Amino acid sequence: MLWVLFVVMSLVAIAFVVWPLLKDLPGQTLLVGLSIVLITGSAAGLYNALGSPDVASGASQPPDVTRMIASLAERLQRQPDDVDGWIMLGRSYMTLGDYSEAARAYDRAVELESAQNAQTLVALGVALVEGNERQISPRAASVFENALALEPNNPEALFWGGISAFNTGNSSLAADRWELLLGTNPPEQVRGVLQARIAEWRGEPLPATTPVAPVAVVTADVSLSADAKAALPMEATIFIIARDPAQPSPPIAVTRRLLSELPFAVELGDQESMTPGRNLSGFAEFEMIARASVSGNPAAQTGDWSGSIIVRPAESKQVALSISEQVQ
Repeated sequence: MLWVLFVVMSLVAIAFVVWPLLKDLPGQTLLVGLSIVLITGSAAGLYNALGSPDVASGASQPPDVTRMIASLAERLQRQPDDVDGWIMLGRSYMTLGDYSEAARAYDRAVELESAQNAQTLVALGVALVEGNERQISPRAASVFENALALEPNNPEALFWGGISAFNTGNSSLAADRWELLLGTNPPEQVRGVLQARIAEWRGEPLPATTPVAPVAVVTADVSLSADAKAALPMEATIFIIARDPAQPSPPIAVTRRLLSELPFAVELGDQESMTPGRNLSGFAEFEMIARASVSGNPAAQTGDWSGSIIVRPAESKQVALSISEQVQ
């Protein structure tokens, strides 16, 4: 199944290449875009060269990626002057996280091209960076410089060349390169990252940004029954909790208010999410709980009062939630 191979190779590449970069380098969204383009191309190219693109989907089992890469490497031993094959092999090793072998493959391609292809040089530089714990070594820096000499407006070379210049203390050159990168018309969210870092490197005020209003997944009108009001002290804390009934812990999202503020409307959205990547907006259904805690502890204790409701945002984003049951 052709699409299975594409998905598997892309996910492997993202896991081993993109995610570590997201944690450690500036311009995170840009790296995602650049890497995904490279990864998609390598997956498609490898399959086209070694797979069976003419076989109908479902007609055979998905090919073993490692075996396909080994087959390509074996073929290149017989055809050592196949530039495209070496580039494809380098990309393929990158998807597996084998950066040393990727660098060797790209080295051979650079040699065959007499170091005159900027994109191959950039690919070699990235492989060297990944194989050096995401640090730009002097050799990698030189490779990026050579790529820029060939293609001064190559987006990837500008990106890495900017980081390299900053790392060596040349903030002005780093800013110049990223300003050129701005000229390649990157997506708006990438543009903001670039502009902020350029301003920092030049010692200028950060560009003004328009704050984005948080988006509520659900709005709950929270109220208190007469019995609960009589039993609870005014300094009690109200915890508003969204949780998955099938997996109550940890909660999806949490916020808190004071009993003295009741009645009130409270909004829950992704900004209240407890775990990165586990956003409230990703749930078609969840349980929403309002708990009045006497002790201030979010865990239910005897003497607390609570209420709950099942929320389906597609059906209604506005719900009523009454705190009316005492915890026994």
